Amino acid sequence: MTTSTDVFALTAAFHEAFGTAPDGVWQAPGRVNLIGEHTDYNEGFVLPFAIDKTAKVAVRVRDDSTVRLLSTFGGHGLVEASLDGLEPGSGEGWSRYPLGVAWALKERGVSVPGFELLLDSDVPLGAGLSSSHAIECAVITALNELTGANLAAEELVLATQRAENIFVGAPTGIMDQSASLRGAKGQAVFLDCRDQHVELVPFDAEASGLVLLVIDTKVSHSHADGGYASRRASCELGAQVLGVTALRDVGVEDLEAASGLLDEVTMRRVRHVVTENDRVLQTVELLGAQGPASIGPLLDASHTSMRDDFEISCPELDLAVDTARANGAIGARMTGGGFGGSAIALTPVGEEHKVRDAVVRSFAEAGYTAPDIFTVTPAEGAFRLA
Repeated sequence: MTTSTDVFALTAAFHEAFGTAPDGVWQAPGRVNLIGEHTDYNEGFVLPFAIDKTAKVAVRVRDDSTVRLLSTFGGHGLVEASLDGLEPGSGEGWSRYPLGVAWALKERGVSVPGFELLLDSDVPLGAGLSSSHAIECAVITALNELTGANLAAEELVLATQRAENIFVGAPTGIMDQSASLRGAKGQAVFLDCRDQHVELVPFDAEASGLVLLVIDTKVSHSHADGGYASRRASCELGAQVLGVTALRDVGVEDLEAASGLLDEVTMRRVRHVVTENDRVLQTVELLGAQGPASIGPLLDASHTSMRDDFEISCPELDLAVDTARANGAIGARMTGGGFGGSAIALTPVGEEHKVRDAVVRSFAEAGYTAPDIFTVTPAEGAFRLA
């Protein structure tokens, strides 16, 4: 939870950096995806939630086209750029995200002025918790208000996706920013990625005597690399061969026939997406009927599918999942784009310390970097703090 002290400290730091007060402070959360991985860009279903770790931005509008960006992270100096002639690929490191948002808004016809921005974030980097989208969503929420654009949440989602896809060069879907912009406390976001329809689904693990542990393996990943893009290409090939608009249109009952049309690798990619969509729908139904304690087997099946069919897990993620399950978690899976990042483990409160200790011990025995383990709860989506 953000406190007034956090806001005061960020405002004071902005004043020290830029010599004046900001026009406001905005925040947007990272996200955990409960289930539904790599289904978003296949026009399918996902069930993420906004988490209680956020990116905060203090912003002040300028009267020219200059953008000046600064982060509270050590080692990152001031970045200065001009909005005039801003093109995809501009910027380096974290500065690509606010610059990409400004570019995407300009593309949509919004008159974006220059601005000064100070970023502070406690969303773990490279952990699969969408630290980049948290930055983008905080920035676009600020600029949407400061420019008077008043774009709806659905439009902000598409603008941040375009910033990510075209400006940054990461072929991501709409799940992360939808959770960050449209999340609500105590709720998971059931999103239909074809039409952006959202239903909020209660997810109160604590009331069911459970905690959701995030196990950050410390294996960094990047969506701007080839692994993510190649999986997306496989899905598009599968849809093309099967004659559908997207893999959303393929049902579990269609998989047997599809196996005769697709090569072995493409078939496995398709099977993951099709069965994962089905698992999302089952999870939503179970949460409504029986609550969080009923969904463990679906989390387990999701991880198996990502490990074997989509091949986006890694030894550290598999060890985290297997160890958590063996020590009391009722369900566990990797979460996020894969190739590193984090696992989640739905765990009875009484087993939390056993799971934590076992995972830390197993990583030490394997010679892996010590993981960071923490709990998350569904939190509010992006909003103005001050």
